[in-house]
Order: sequence, then C-alpha cells, then structure tokens
Amino acid sequence: MTRWEQLVKEQLPEAISVLQDYCRQPSISAQGIGILETVHILTELITKANGKYQLLNDCGGNPVVYAVFEPGPNGDPDKTILFYNHYDVQPPEPIEEWNYPPFGAEIHDEKIFARGVSDNKGDLIVRLQAISILQNNGGLPCRVKFLIEGEEEIGSPTLENVLQKHADLFQADASIWEWSQKNKGEKIEIIMGVKGMCYLQLDCEGSELDIHSQYGSVLDNPAWRLIQALASMRTVDNRISVEGFYDQIVPLAEELLQWSRDYPFDTQGVKEIFGLKRPLIVEEKNARDAFLFEPTMTVCGIESGYTGQGTKTILPKRSQAKLDCRLVPGQTPEDIASKIRAHLDKHGFDDIRVSVLSSLMPFRSDIHHPFAKTVITIAQRVYGDNHIALLPNFGGSGPMSLFGQYLGEEKPIVSIGCSWWGDQIHGPNESIRLADFEQAIRYMVELFISYGQAEACSSVSFE
Repeated sequence: MTRWEQLVKEQLPEAISVLQDYCRQPSISAQGIGILETVHILTELITKANGKYQLLNDCGGNPVVYAVFEPGPNGDPDKTILFYNHYDVQPPEPIEEWNYPPFGAEIHDEKIFARGVSDNKGDLIVRLQAISILQNNGGLPCRVKFLIEGEEEIGSPTLENVLQKHADLFQADASIWEWSQKNKGEKIEIIMGVKGMCYLQLDCEGSELDIHSQYGSVLDNPAWRLIQALASMRTVDNRISVEGFYDQIVPLAEELLQWSRDYPFDTQGVKEIFGLKRPLIVEEKNARDAFLFEPTMTVCGIESGYTGQGTKTILPKRSQAKLDCRLVPGQTPEDIASKIRAHLDKHGFDDIRVSVLSSLMPFRSDIHHPFAKTVITIAQRVYGDNHIALLPNFGGSGPMSLFGQYLGEEKPIVSIGCSWWGDQIHGPNESIRLADFEQAIRYMVELFISYGQAEACSSVSFE
C-alpha cells in the first residue's frame, strides 16, 4: 500500500462523516429549500481545507461559490485546475418510494443513501478531502479553483451571467467536471463532453373553461390537438420528423467511434435497473452509439383535464406538454426551437405556443490534449488498465459550453467521479458505494500530484 493510499484510508471515516453531514442538509433549487444553509456549510468546509472563498450573488439566482486553494511551497503557481460542482439537488419526491430517509444519509450495504449524494455532493467532498490530505502533507502541487453553483438542477439559468462577469476569477489551464460513474462493467467513465439541450413547453388552449364532454362532437379538444401535434414530430419507428432536425449535425469522426467502443452499453442491465416494460427503440447492437451520439426528442410530461379518482366528463380547456431535445455538435437550441415552430405552423398547429424554458449547447473537448492524457494515465494507475471507459461525450447535458465560451474553447474539460451504475440519480434511493468514494479520493490525490509534476503522458494510446 502506498503512502497516499494509507493516508486516504486513515482519513476515510472523517470524510464519510463530512459527506453525511453535507447530504443531510436539503438544498433543493426547484423548491428554494435550504440554499443559504448549504452555502454556509460549503464556506466552512472550504475554510477548514485552508482555502479562500467568495460568494458571487450579484447576477441573480442562488449564490455561486468561488473557492481558491493556493499551491504549497513546492507547488507550481503557474498550473491551475478548475473544478465545476453544484450544491443543489433534485426534489426527493416520491418520498414513499425511498427505502431510507432521502436526507438521512444512512449507510446500508456499504452504500450511502441520500438525495444528491451521487449528483453531486459526493464528488465535491472527494475533491475537498483530497485537497485536505495534500494540504496536511506538504501542500498542493498546483493551484486549485472551484465554481460551485446552486442552480444546475434547474438548468443553470444565471451561470452564463456569472461566467461573463467573473471570467477572470475562473481562469485555469483545464477543468474537471462534476460527475462520472463506474459502468455495469465496473469501468470508471472518463467523459470529454456533453449533449446540448433545448427544453420546450408546448401550450394549447381551446376555451376559457372546462366544458361538458357532450360537446366533444362539435368542439375541438386541446388535449387531442396537442397529442396530434406531438405525434406529427416523431414517426412510429422513433425517427424525429421535424424538417431539418438532423441537417446541421457534424459528421462523427471514425476515431470517436473507435474511442467509444470500450463503453459497454449493457442493455440487459438497463432493463433490470429501470424495470423496462417495453423493448429498446433501437437495435441492441446500436444502443451504445445511439446513446452517445444521436440527438433526442423526449416528451417529459403531459397535463390536461381531469386525472383524479373516478370520472369527470369534461372537454379540457387547455393542454400542456414539456419537451426536451438533447443535441449533438452542429445543432443549436435556437435552430431546433425555430424548426419545431416552423413544423407546427406547416402542419396546421400554429395556435400551439412554443416557449423555450432552458437551452444548452453541446460540447466536446479535444481527446488528445495533454491534460486529458494525464487524467487517463492516472486512472489507469488507480483503477487498472482494463477498468476505464473513454467517452467522447455523455448522453446527458450540462453547461460545459459556457466554460468553453467564456474561459477558452481550447481548454479541456474532463469529467470523472465517484458514482456507480446503480446510483439512481434523480430517482428514489440515490446512493454511492463507500469503496468507490475511497478510490476516487485516492485518484484525485494522485492526479493533483501528477499534474503538478507536469507528466507528459505521451505514451497514452487512444487506439
């Protein structure tokens, strides 16, 4: 066992206790619960790890926490890593489906169960714990910064304003993103990008009040109308039929396809984890590439009329749908929203209102950047050569593109974390495994050391 492994193991009980305390504080941005209390906990943790912080609350929304940790006496002040994390979490509902209290942070079967423990509180404590270990053993090998926001779970609506106004604070050579997981094959995922997002609300109104359903033979029904509009945008074989939807997609380089083949999309595991009742909408052999590289159009929810107990015979006055489109390089939220508007107009649904609620650009880093190679080299050392999976981008979305826009497109952003394939983020019984938490702390310690020593890592192969 190396010196650093021993130090991580010795201080693991304290790290677990800190994580439990952090997770026991609710911080639900969608409901405005516990935000300032959580910020206070963060500032105490940063101060305890010998860092300095600044609360950025001059751009509206929940405060962004900026933190900086200076290098030790033997560290290199010309090298800086920026971490992106968020302190807000999803609402815990439905509460009745949790096996343990969502804000109890209880340990069962060598896992911590809590809302936000995987997304994204566990990774933040991993990083702060690694910093603390190095601070107490000679100092940090490089400068470390954090941007910790409190609105990621509601689409980061004010993050662009913060980056635009305070870009000088967040300047760094490279960034490490919030999260990643071990997949079903127990390979740690190293992610170099995210899909974009165009989140829409569609509204259809038919009258000023609900009407007796006896008029269903003569009056239009906004519920049926919205259903028909949605159906017009996607074929029965699940191809998006909005005109021009796929036109701007940048052709995928063969290298990226080759690079992603280590990612084992476990179709059977997906069926078991989510309890699927229907088959996949693509051939199983194509599932991985579809997940990583295809855009999507998803109906996230539909609301109209009476859905309570028993019967109520009405013709609803209105209907509403939430729609998200995950975007890939070449697509933009503005273009996709415009094409959806044009499609609805062309097909006779010009009365349906389309509102953009959230938008994010897709982003991919350069897989050949020296920092990316350092991240991979240390992962090979800590997790093992055959236990890493390299992903050009993840299937989900995040504000990576804003970092590129305001901090430098050429600067790499790499995501690596402490979660696992069964973590159930955004659902009941969210968890991380204690063994993964420990291993991630060790990884982060060694990454800091390696980056500070400027290892070339030129031997890393992407073949």
